[in-house]
Amino acid sequence: MLKRLSLKNIGPAQAMDLEFGDRLNLITGDNGLGKSFLLDIAWWAMTRKWPAEINPRLTSGRKALPQSAGKAEIDFSFTGKARTEQYVSTFNRREQAWTGRPGRPANPGLVLYATADGSFAVWDPARNYWRTVRNVDVQERRPAYVFSPSEVWDGLIAEDGVPLCNGLIRDWAGWQKEKGSAFLYLQRVLMTLSPGELESLQAGDLTRVSIDDARDMPTLRMPYGQDVPVVHASAGMRRIIALAYLLVWAWEEHRKASTLLGEATTNQVVFLVDEIESHLHPRWQFSIIGSLLKVMTEMAPSAQVQVLTATHSPQVLASVEPYFDPVQDAWFDLDYEHDDGDSDVTLTKRHFERHGEVSNWLTSEAFDLSSARSPDIAALLVEASALLESTSNTSQAVSDMHQRLLVVLNPKDSFLFRWRAIAEKKGLLP
Repeated sequence: MLKRLSLKNIGPAQAMDLEFGDRLNLITGDNGLGKSFLLDIAWWAMTRKWPAEINPRLTSGRKALPQSAGKAEIDFSFTGKARTEQYVSTFNRREQAWTGRPGRPANPGLVLYATADGSFAVWDPARNYWRTVRNVDVQERRPAYVFSPSEVWDGLIAEDGVPLCNGLIRDWAGWQKEKGSAFLYLQRVLMTLSPGELESLQAGDLTRVSIDDARDMPTLRMPYGQDVPVVHASAGMRRIIALAYLLVWAWEEHRKASTLLGEATTNQVVFLVDEIESHLHPRWQFSIIGSLLKVMTEMAPSAQVQVLTATHSPQVLASVEPYFDPVQDAWFDLDYEHDDGDSDVTLTKRHFERHGEVSNWLTSEAFDLSSARSPDIAALLVEASALLESTSNTSQAVSDMHQRLLVVLNPKDSFLFRWRAIAEKKGLLP
């Protein structure tokens, strides 16, 4: 489990310090403040490789660089299989690399990273950890499995031509034909990640999408009864089935590799997810965190599971209210701080206050909006309130404002009801 990150002279802020919860960690903040950056650092701390360093086809996940001149540090700790890893890495400017501690690093367990653009990275302790050759520790195995968005679907091939993963389309079709444990597990994961029983993700019959494409194409059986090829599914559905497939693939390959090595499966799983709500309908956003935690626990019932996710969604924050536990969960919020004309980025570990309705989250510290309404309507309401408080208002001006409010507000809107009552009390409306 990732325990701590302490950053100096790296990223959007001069310094950041995070003490993670053992189960769920939420990261919020405006665009460009460093949410994805923190997930990249978390992945690097546990695996010592940047995702784009392993797969240069990625457009994200590149090596972090110092913010300015001077010393730059990444101080981190995580609990490994046999010990706790803790040290400070500094940036060597001549080598353009982050220093590492000599010798075999700690084993962080299974580490998964789903980025916002559809890329995916897997670090497997059975397939990516160091080997011992003639009593010497060497890192001969692959450093990790890193997929570009297209490789998730079409397969991952090593530089030497060795196939590392068949990809979603071929594996799903093969599993479905075999009717074995992998396909049964995939079906369970899809069902758990579905937004509800009436919209459950179910595998349909295999099909072909083109006379020029010889692959058997998996399909989703839609609620209205039609089987839709997965490549034609909505962006939200493709996001979820890609997550489901890679969870199943990663765990199945880890289990098989552990058996070949004569070792037990890992007792730790860390899942990093950037913009977990990406492409999802609000109804789905309300369930995705709980569903993901359930899937992870079912996938590795004997392992401790930790999730770190960045989100822009008030629905996601509202959805965790029933079970957020400050003993094992944490919420980190990135903000702009304005002081004497200067703007700095700050990171705060906030107390998780339950706000109830989603609109209340929009005006909370997570999103810092002045109103849950659209900016144009919010400005009009401010103008209307100021008009009522003005000592120089007239019945005609109030009547005109009343007509403007009727155009943009629901007749039962609470503001309209209060505004009209006050205007009538002051004798400005008949």
